[in-house]
Amino acid sequence: MAKKKEFKKEDEQLENVNEALSTTGQWIEDHANLLSWIVLAIAAVVLGIIAINNYVIKPKALEASNENAKAQAYFLRGDFEKALHGDDAECLGFEQIANDYRLYQQGELAALYAGICYYELGEYEDAAKYVKRFSAKDVNIDPAAHQLLGDIYVEMEEYGKAVHAYRAAAKSGNELIAPMSLKKAGLVYLERGDKKSAKRVFEAIKNDYPTSNEAQDIDKYIAISDAE
Repeated sequence: MAKKKEFKKEDEQLENVNEALSTTGQWIEDHANLLSWIVLAIAAVVLGIIAINNYVIKPKALEASNENAKAQAYFLRGDFEKALHGDDAECLGFEQIANDYRLYQQGELAALYAGICYYELGEYEDAAKYVKRFSAKDVNIDPAAHQLLGDIYVEMEEYGKAVHAYRAAAKSGNELIAPMSLKKAGLVYLERGDKKSAKRVFEAIKNDYPTSNEAQDIDKYIAISDAE
């Protein structure tokens, strides 16, 4: 009897499965046109994405890279004016590249270069504007950009913002930039008379980056922070 019940239960389950498959098959048959349109729509979207990537994004990114190379040639020569604004011939300049290709990574890199150029030219407000536009998450460039932003704010005598930028650079843990940024922050704290905060960051250099260049004479700065 137990076996008959088991067979009966299995038969019922098979009937349910067959009924479900039959219902699904009928639904597919009844809505074949709709499903065809859905499949075609999905295919069109996928093909559109591939086309945009191959015929728009990649060529634009390559254009931006080529334009950056032209501006970088002036930058490496120390001609920050032409690197920034171009030469009215073949080079657009970092500022225009940053604006024309702002949706591309090379456009963000151009914005950082533009910020550096403005900094070197002593135009600090524009320097800050362009450096803040750079947001690529690179373990070396990102903290360096924050440190540069700190330097710009120091020149603008906006010391609170400078310290914030230096501390953001230090959070990266970059073995070269972090201790350098901490020391810069400490010097700003000293300039503002906040010896307690200065001592804290100087001690962080000593404890966390003992082999760094900044750690070699850090005891001197810790002593200054302790002095009444």
